[in-house]
Amino acid sequence: MFFLNPLFLILIPLVFIPFIFKVISKNFYSWNTLIPNDSSSLFLSILIKVFNSLIILFLILYFASPQMPQEKVTKVGVGSQIGLVLDRSASMDDPFSGSTQFDDEGVGETKSAAAARLIINFVESRKNDMIGVITFSNSAMFVLPLTQNKSAITGAVNATAGNALFQTNIGAGLSSVSELFAKVEDSGSRAVILLSDGAGRIDAPTQQKIRDWFDRFDIGLYWIVLRQPGGISIFDENLKIRDETQPPPQIELFDYFKTFRSPFQAYEAEDPASLEKAIKDINLKEKKQIFYEEVIPGTNYSLHLLIGAFLMTFVLFFLKLIELKK
Repeated sequence: MFFLNPLFLILIPLVFIPFIFKVISKNFYSWNTLIPNDSSSLFLSILIKVFNSLIILFLILYFASPQMPQEKVTKVGVGSQIGLVLDRSASMDDPFSGSTQFDDEGVGETKSAAAARLIINFVESRKNDMIGVITFSNSAMFVLPLTQNKSAITGAVNATAGNALFQTNIGAGLSSVSELFAKVEDSGSRAVILLSDGAGRIDAPTQQKIRDWFDRFDIGLYWIVLRQPGGISIFDENLKIRDETQPPPQIELFDYFKTFRSPFQAYEAEDPASLEKAIKDINLKEKKQIFYEEVIPGTNYSLHLLIGAFLMTFVLFFLKLIELKK
């Protein structure tokens, strides 16, 4: 147990005041020997002093605010540890070609706005997840560690709608998100959701480092590609590659992700509806049994002490009523 306001404890010696000062009787007798011994009155007199001392003590402890320390309880739930890696390249501020939502000027919903809206819905629909956020454009930016605080997560996702640069450094984003899992004990299910509207090339050393980290921490990867209008599809088996020595970045990245030993799933989205469908599919896949810790706040006994002081004051008031005046 600890006290939130321990300075009030210096007042504890005040509890001896009722025993130091004597109550002066208003009744006078010519000869005290005439008064018979009254053990009941003597007992009640001591009891009243004890109650007065306890009331003073309880009030001092009330202001000191005693509290038990918080506890961490391990529970079993459904969810996952999820790292969000969000593309913040300038092209994310372009509207979806097939957007059905428009602003006051008739402009379609941007890819970054649709992604933030749907991801927040995803976060709010889940109960036991720990979610962290990394963004990237020309480099990675750490936004939020793995946490269960939904207000912090939604705030972090909304904050990713700032200005960005014309680069897509996916390697930096994946390297940074791997570090989030290194600092948290494995709960039983881990995944990374990578959302981008393009693909940059990752050099060989960075590829090996990312692959090793994902395999070591057993992190599943979901890649949602926000496909450009008229752009190539990573699922097109009949795609003719002009330069066989260096395929398009999307295809090269897709082939690289398939070399992971940990689970991998790719999606393509051309509009908010298909993006929503991809996120819903991930939501269904990441409902596994996990172990998580819940912090239980310690009990604060201030109210108990105040009620105790009030009850003893009521008892003293009752004893005062039955006192024989003369």
